[in-house]
Amino acid sequence: MNPTKPSNKHQRPGTEKSIIIIMVLTVLIFVAASAVMSQWSIREMSKIVRKQFNEEQMVIAHNIKNFIEREFSFLDKEIKILSNELEKNEDPDRAMKATLARVIEWGVSRIEFHDMAAGIVYSGHPFRKKISCSPLEETLPLPFDLDVERKNQVRISDPQITSSGIFIIIASPVGAGGSKMIYCHVNISWFLAPYLKNIRSGRTGYAWIIDNTGRFLFHPDSSYIGKNAFLARKEKYQNISFVEINKIQKDEMLTGREGTGWYISGWHRGLTGRMEKLIAYTPVAISKTPTQKWSIAVVAPVSEIEAGVRDKYMHQFWVQLAAIFIIIAGASVIMFFEVRWSRHMEDEVNRQTRELIKSEAKYRSLVESAEDFIFTVDSKGRFLSMNSFTLKFFKYSAGDHIGKKLPSIFPKKMSKRLQQLIRTVFETQKSIRQESGLDLDGKQIYLDANMVPIWNEKGDVNSVLCIARDITEDKKLERHLIHTEKLASLGTLAAGVAHEINNPLGVILGFSDLMLRKKDKSSQDYEDLKIIERQGLHCKEIVENLLGFVRTGEDNGHHHTDLNLCLEAAIKIVKHRFKKEGLSLSREFSDTLGLIKGDSRKLQQVFLNLINNAADAMPQGGKLIIRTFMDTHLHMAAVQFQDEGIAIEDKDIDHIFEPFFTTKPDGRGTGLGLFVSYGIITGFGGIMECETRKQSSSNTASGGTIFTVKLMVVS
Repeated sequence: MNPTKPSNKHQRPGTEKSIIIIMVLTVLIFVAASAVMSQWSIREMSKIVRKQFNEEQMVIAHNIKNFIEREFSFLDKEIKILSNELEKNEDPDRAMKATLARVIEWGVSRIEFHDMAAGIVYSGHPFRKKISCSPLEETLPLPFDLDVERKNQVRISDPQITSSGIFIIIASPVGAGGSKMIYCHVNISWFLAPYLKNIRSGRTGYAWIIDNTGRFLFHPDSSYIGKNAFLARKEKYQNISFVEINKIQKDEMLTGREGTGWYISGWHRGLTGRMEKLIAYTPVAISKTPTQKWSIAVVAPVSEIEAGVRDKYMHQFWVQLAAIFIIIAGASVIMFFEVRWSRHMEDEVNRQTRELIKSEAKYRSLVESAEDFIFTVDSKGRFLSMNSFTLKFFKYSAGDHIGKKLPSIFPKKMSKRLQQLIRTVFETQKSIRQESGLDLDGKQIYLDANMVPIWNEKGDVNSVLCIARDITEDKKLERHLIHTEKLASLGTLAAGVAHEINNPLGVILGFSDLMLRKKDKSSQDYEDLKIIERQGLHCKEIVENLLGFVRTGEDNGHHHTDLNLCLEAAIKIVKHRFKKEGLSLSREFSDTLGLIKGDSRKLQQVFLNLINNAADAMPQGGKLIIRTFMDTHLHMAAVQFQDEGIAIEDKDIDHIFEPFFTTKPDGRGTGLGLFVSYGIITGFGGIMECETRKQSSSNTASGGTIFTVKLMVVS
């Protein structure tokens, strides 16, 4: 009998109890950790969703701003047109009817023409067929300063609250002297409501507007309209503190600032009570002289945004808790449920994000969403209009470009070419499409321009619409493909030539070595043979470089290296040269790069070649910047070599990667450096590009050349 067996039986219950206790504690730890993680996830996800939602609200606010500014610009233009027509002694009845027909949808309630010299006032309403004419009893007092001696001057009053609504008056003198005036009365509710009442941020969010004194001009709750925004809420909901929104209105909105935030509200589309809301606000310029700005706010309740996230996470927590208690030993099952529900939540967040993107796209499409250069010009090349993308690209403000000619934006050469195309469109009355190069701040870009004639009511071409697209990247890709095909052919040819040269070259070097052994080292024959041997070895090096180009892709998939460390190794080699020649070298390395695919020795050869080429291009001194970064579009690691040296000529840029092509003086280079480097990089599946710019007196941008190498990262 084994004496140890009974003791094992006695110990087993205690062991099992310990295991149960450990398992129970493990379960409790998992439950507690799951609860903590769920709460943390809810908070973090709420922060992200709140930020993203406010960004979407800001887009909606910008769309509203652009709409209002565009409509006021239209009214300004119409009043100036009416003023010019009346100054030419046009029939007031006909001129005012034509203007009313055009502005009927813009909230105009009445237009008056006061002829103080004749003592007559003409009054027109958008819904009445006749223009009334009556004696002028008194002139409307102007709520602003107006220089009546200036023609084509338009002033907009502050909002005026009357028993029939909120109005603004747009006034303009007819001619000089101030004896004739135009007064356009605009009903703010008619002007804003048709557009703003349909605005939605999320499911139930809405927009409201205050003027520069803090009065509500528009609000879904009509009882607020016309009231002071600081007092209206407090009067209606006295038990709620409105400190946050009052601070936003006072310090941000009324000072013409743009931003996002949150505040406590007491009302939302019929619901009352204390609730937190997200807000995005931006100023809208109503007039420049005198300066008048309103502020637009787009708001939505936080509960509407966070409820879905909180419910999903809490549901996930309870499912995890039930799974832990039911399948204690199934850690893999718990992991499965965690992953499953996490993916479900990710899909839900993505779905809500897609809905927000759709909402953004819907409102963005209302106001100039095209990302092309779109503008119209007259027969003399003067700008008539320009889309937001073009304004932003050339750093113009709305309206600044009107009346200016093509050279105000485009270089002289490009402007001349565009003017010829515009003249051709006017003459032929047909569309023209052409690709053109543009030197902008020393950088060459390419545009695909389509000139389309625009006809007036008489069937004549009165302007030209230009739609231009940036095709610079397409041109780079086309050039890269041409280089690749050309170098592939040259590589095959070079390999054949190299093999043919190797045979006689081996014979020359072999016999040179034999003859050297037979000659006295102090003899002239020995010196001559050494020269033959050196030149033969130089030819051998050239042949090996050619063969190396062909073989670069033979072993490129099994090496991984650190790009920054590889660059540091190359820099150490050339540091002495840069110090000796008085050149400056700067590093701008990214620390977020992973490993790249490529052999460090071959990459150092490429980098040394590019660094030495940069040094050769700066004989008078200069600075070389080496920067690394991640090309997120191609998902490739990139390194740039940017020098301040002599630029490459346009006629040479397409040949720099060809074998034996060099711009260096005789004896300074073989023309194989970039050829071999290009083969190494493409052999690793990478890309090698070159940009160059020239220094000019009219351009503040510095000259020089930028070589960019992009390499695949290890996934």
